[in-house]
Amino acid sequence: MAYSPDVQCCPKFDPIPFLDKVHKWDRKRFIMDTIPQIAHIPLPGKFAKVFSGLWKAAQLSDAAPDVKDFLMLSYDPSPWKSELYIAVNKEVPNAKNVIFSGVYVSKVFDGPFDNVSVWIKEFEKYLSDNRWSPKKYYFYFTTCPRCARKYGHNYVVIFAEI
Repeated sequence: MAYSPDVQCCPKFDPIPFLDKVHKWDRKRFIMDTIPQIAHIPLPGKFAKVFSGLWKAAQLSDAAPDVKDFLMLSYDPSPWKSELYIAVNKEVPNAKNVIFSGVYVSKVFDGPFDNVSVWIKEFEKYLSDNRWSPKKYYFYFTTCPRCARKYGHNYVVIFAEI
């Protein structure tokens, strides 16, 4: 589909709640599914299919959060598989329900996805300067490529579980 500046599917992202913030989650609910990928790149159409399925399940069970509370995290346990998590307000039947509890630090970056390795190095320095040791990294890709072009920003939030 060709890009049209009039089409919007992703809400405009506000980076302020995620700028160098500490988040204490106590039983934060998510639903999760996996996406096949090659060298950390999802197979064509798979990301949209998995996201759509998770979001539809959240909506049908009345567990979808308000737009302002939307959160989608991605974690790559290997170059061949990604895990996609969508925050929900309650348990979702027939979905893989996951609970996150702990302390997470977030930092916001803006630019093309191929900067991820540079962002991780910058984030690691930030964490080290604050004497935090990351256990895992999660990524929040805040807009699709079409909406990123529309808004003029491709914000990515990296969360570190510490």
